[in-house]
Amino acid sequence: MTVQSQAAYKNQITGQVNTVLYLVYALLALAILIAVLGVINTLALSVVERTREIGLLRAIGTSRRQTGRMIRLESVLIAVHGALLGLGLGLAWGIAGQKVLTLYGITALSIPWTTILAILAGSALAGLAAAVLPAMKAARTQALTAIATA
Repeated sequence: MTVQSQAAYKNQITGQVNTVLYLVYALLALAILIAVLGVINTLALSVVERTREIGLLRAIGTSRRQTGRMIRLESVLIAVHGALLGLGLGLAWGIAGQKVLTLYGITALSIPWTTILAILAGSALAGLAAAVLPAMKAARTQALTAIATA
């Protein structure tokens, strides 16, 4: 047993909570990395599977810039939809958890809207970053070669 002042006890508990919070942040960063790799993989497979479609688009006059823009937009849509789904589920889980914690006297619910908006913007940027290589591959597709591919 040790005798501590209220401030020392508060600092001890704050340190423990911060340690757990940093661990959660590290796991979140790992999950985001895996998600970005998943989007890259999905887009790369999409470009390979749609070689004929991209070739036909190029044959009817789609420019390289338009083809790359199409792949980037697809990537941003995938990333933002994933972020919206995750944020919706996270908010529902947080609200449900707060309802349970009211039994223990915790009645305040604080939703960090600026962080949520930053996550949405970050997911859009991650989608753009994930689309760089697949968009370049799609833009380099030659029309006649792609159409002739079996």
